[in-house]
Amino acid sequence: LPILFPQQSGLYEYKIFGGLADCPPKVCADVYMDLDFRKQWDQYVKELYEKTYNGEKIIYWEVKYPFPLSNRDYVYIRECQEMDFDGRKIWVVLAQSVSVPQCPEKPGIIRVKSYKQSLAIESDGKTGSKVYMYYFDNPGGMIPSWLVNWAAKSGVPAFLKDMQKACCNYSKRT
Repeated sequence: LPILFPQQSGLYEYKIFGGLADCPPKVCADVYMDLDFRKQWDQYVKELYEKTYNGEKIIYWEVKYPFPLSNRDYVYIRECQEMDFDGRKIWVVLAQSVSVPQCPEKPGIIRVKSYKQSLAIESDGKTGSKVYMYYFDNPGGMIPSWLVNWAAKSGVPAFLKDMQKACCNYSKRT
């Protein structure tokens, strides 16, 4: 991916394999796709919504960053497909940043222009899910790459824990 993510950025692309015990894959996929519910369980969401521009669904997401860093925002497209692969149901979510004139950059917020994510969720054969995620973003601004990499390394496990808790609470809602 040298064109999208130049090596000189010093940032890592992440591949994560994990499991969410007692969270069925359909529930995981539903929680992941439910933007309104995410506002309730993800403490880093400042603003999150989906709008249609020129017939395409676009997501706007502002993420709270700790002081003294500026918040970041993302404008991206996302799609979820439920697939059947030799009798195995796999939920695949793809997301990628896009440029949309109707979502201009806001003062004081840094736009994340390079964001790409792939997620696959399937049953672990019991009551939970196996999860694979590929993730890259370049948060921009003047954050040292070592700090970005540290935040991603510690943030992904924390996100999975929050996601697992959200899945349990989501099951109670439905």
